[in-house]
This record gives sequence, C-alpha cells and structure tokens, in this order.
Amino acid sequence: MLILKNPLIIALDVDTLEEAESLVNRLQAHAGAFKVGLQLYNSVGPAVLQKLRRKNIPVFVDLKLHDIPNTVAAAARVLTGYGASILNVHAAGGCAMMRAAAEAVRQEAAKSGKERPLVTAVTILTSIDQDVFNNEVGIPGSLQDRVTAWALLAKEAGLDGVVASPKEIAAIRSACGPGFVIITPGVRPAGSAVNDQKRTMTPGEAIRLGATYLVVGRPVTAAPDPVKAVQDILKEIKEIH
Repeated sequence: MLILKNPLIIALDVDTLEEAESLVNRLQAHAGAFKVGLQLYNSVGPAVLQKLRRKNIPVFVDLKLHDIPNTVAAAARVLTGYGASILNVHAAGGCAMMRAAAEAVRQEAAKSGKERPLVTAVTILTSIDQDVFNNEVGIPGSLQDRVTAWALLAKEAGLDGVVASPKEIAAIRSACGPGFVIITPGVRPAGSAVNDQKRTMTPGEAIRLGATYLVVGRPVTAAPDPVKAVQDILKEIKEIH
C-alpha cells in the first residue's frame, strides 16, 4: 500500500527533463510525490518515470487512460512496469475498462515484484462547471451526482479511488467510505489565481473534507519561491491534522 510522507503531490507541468529535474531537486525534501502528466510525458516519454523511480521518488502518472478495455489494460501494465506509484484511467470508460486496468496492474506487479500502484479513476475535470457539463458535455442532471456515481462504479470495478474536484470530496467520502482514495486537483491556496480551474478550494478546506492527496501545480511551480510555496501549503495542512 502506498504511503507518502505527506498528502502533497506536485505537478511537473513542464516541457523538458531538465526543468522537471530542477523542480524535483528543489522540492523532493518537502513534497509527498510528483505528478507526470500529458505535457511532460508526451515531451520526454517514460524516461522521466524511470529517472524519478531510480531516486525512489513516488510518481503519479496522470495520463487519464481511456480506450477499449484491452488497450487500457496493456497501457496500465506498461506503466506498472515503469514503476508508477499511482496511475489513472477515465471513469467514463465504464466498469469493464476500469476492471481490466486494475487486474492488469495486479498481475504485472505480482509478476515483476514491483509494488502495486494505486489505480484511480478520473471523474469530471476541474475546468468543467455545471453549465458546461449539461450544455456542452451534454450530460443532464447534477455534476456532483455523476461524480459520485462514477466513484461508486470505480469502487465496484476494484479501483483504489478517484480523481475529483474539491467540491465533490464530501459526497464521495460519504458514498465510498473512509478507505477510498480521493486525489484532489483544483487546489488553490488563498489568494492564488484560479487560472482555468472552476471547482476549486484551499488545501486546508480540501483536507478537512476528506481528501487523501492534493495535486498542486502552478501555485507552486510558478511561484517566485517554490520551496516557500510548498512549505506554506504543508503548514496549512498540518494545522488541519
């Protein structure tokens, strides 16, 4: 079972391995883990995962896998082999797809002797609000109800948890119980720019409601002093605990 030294996951949303390494070198003493998403992975490939894992740094591989079950299972197997600590699929792919990913990860971890990564499901992106959800995505009803339903489906499929905005934490925690992992992007320290995020909350608020891990990117990586930005967030979290 994954154990991080604290709940803070820093998003390495940069273009180059050199930029990523610079951030990791400055922040690894403070952050619980680092996130590699589409930007960095598509730029430098799996080399970044291998480099981080050689340093025993926990990595959340945020690629939001979404395809037919066989393809997603194969991709999840590969990411497990690279040493991902957490990976994710998209809940919209359905129960069979999520179950295939979870089983592929379990099999690969057992075969390779690597620690099994947490497998989580992305629900509704934090850049989407109720209006966009209904009128552009085209799904009727409550956004929060859909997120909660997908969280329950992910649990049924054998996943460890979900990725969801802070606004849905309480509903997911109530529906899925205390052991279910909730990874929360859209976290913005008080006074930070929300940028393109629409469903946001401060770190302390998110932890208070029951988030397991917080993903923070620009408020740290674009800060004049990233180390101080991380320390301020950790101080706020510690006050809640």
